[in-house]
Amino acid sequence: MDRTTSAPITVFLADDNLIVREGVRALIQRNPDLTVVGTAEDYDGVIGGATTTNPQVLVTDIRMPPSLRQEGIDAAKEVRKRHPGTGVVVLSQYEDPEYAVSLLAEGSAGYGYLLKDNVAKGTQLAAAIRAVATGGTALDPAIVQALVQPVVAPGGLTRAEEELLGMIAEGKPIKAIAVARRITAEAVDAEVEAAFVKLAEGVSTGDAGALRRLRMLYQAIVDREEQGETLSRLLPSGLADKLRHERRAIGETERVVVTVLMSDIRSYSTIAEHADPSQLAGQLNTHRAAMNQAILGEDGTVMQFVGDAVMAVFGAPFPQPDHAGRAVVAASAMHRLQREINERWAADGLPVFGLGLGLSTGEAAAALLGSAQRLEYTLVGDTVNLAQRLQQFAGAGETVLSEATLRALGTPVRAVPLGEQMVKGRETPVTAYKITDPATGTPGAAAVAAGRPAAPSGQPA
Repeated sequence: MDRTTSAPITVFLADDNLIVREGVRALIQRNPDLTVVGTAEDYDGVIGGATTTNPQVLVTDIRMPPSLRQEGIDAAKEVRKRHPGTGVVVLSQYEDPEYAVSLLAEGSAGYGYLLKDNVAKGTQLAAAIRAVATGGTALDPAIVQALVQPVVAPGGLTRAEEELLGMIAEGKPIKAIAVARRITAEAVDAEVEAAFVKLAEGVSTGDAGALRRLRMLYQAIVDREEQGETLSRLLPSGLADKLRHERRAIGETERVVVTVLMSDIRSYSTIAEHADPSQLAGQLNTHRAAMNQAILGEDGTVMQFVGDAVMAVFGAPFPQPDHAGRAVVAASAMHRLQREINERWAADGLPVFGLGLGLSTGEAAAALLGSAQRLEYTLVGDTVNLAQRLQQFAGAGETVLSEATLRALGTPVRAVPLGEQMVKGRETPVTAYKITDPATGTPGAAAVAAGRPAAPSGQPA
């Protein structure tokens, strides 16, 4: 099956409960851009069915025959091994992050983990399927919270004991806790022992909550490094460290120096006017997967997909001294991948996408914003706005740079000046440059020094 066609996203569904399986099938089939191509009720059925149908996404339960342990996760990993690129959404009734860690231990791209209790609410399942089909990640907010704060909700412990066990779960050593609390290490050690004894007493009296709490705390301590690595894959690179180690609060801003990339499909409104909606959704799905690949290939962070637009940043949430160069190479890869896709689409009689890209370098304010339903990394500032404006000067297949981006390049590129341009939101004109060799993955051989524009094509550089 050619995964680049405009057909609906194909889904293979696995659950040993017939009622649940048919209910989930009905939820999926309500979406015209999704279609279920097969079902299974056990491990062997998943492997065999996925081999036969070659779906874009596997939606599976965790526990299935023969042993009713974690066959769904094992089957998902085996399917991914045999068919790289297959998206996976695991549906679970367990909020325990242990299963999420097991699923995502080797990376989260193309994986989703949703709680069954929430699947019927709104469009969470359909959105997750679309996300993993393009290499994204979809995780239930309850699981994100469990990974960030592995210790479960209070159950018989005082607030001080809660805070103490929270620090232990985060991996803080006794001496560090003692310094923070201004008491002796011996006192902290005694308090930790007392808290564990209290939980153990609850377990001995049959308190299921205490048993679960003790088990979760133990899991958090044993697996905190693995969980930390997993969370790092769930959020844009570096954000997990800010959450777990730097203790950054949601909503707190920081100043960063970055290169922002903005991409837009030229004449998209005209394409949409004449295209079949399902066909267009399939093309956008293929386009976004390729753009994601190009950006992540240079360690960029995909900020958002909005309709036909893509926003990415290089240099945040963690510093990259060569962020401008990475952005230029990513832009080149985006054009190249889209050209390859366009060749296949043209052969199938489908409309092709022409990309216009804008790059801007400078300061921005970054913040992690979130709620119980969503966690988002956001950039604001003139650098972001300028990238959007410069993108409008780029024709199909072109990349336009700000002067600051050109000067920030460690290795120069071949570029021609567009002269001073007035852009919306600015009182003074800006100087923009157009890259003249976007087809290459590396800067052109006839490049000029950064900050000094090259001569137009056909003239001496």
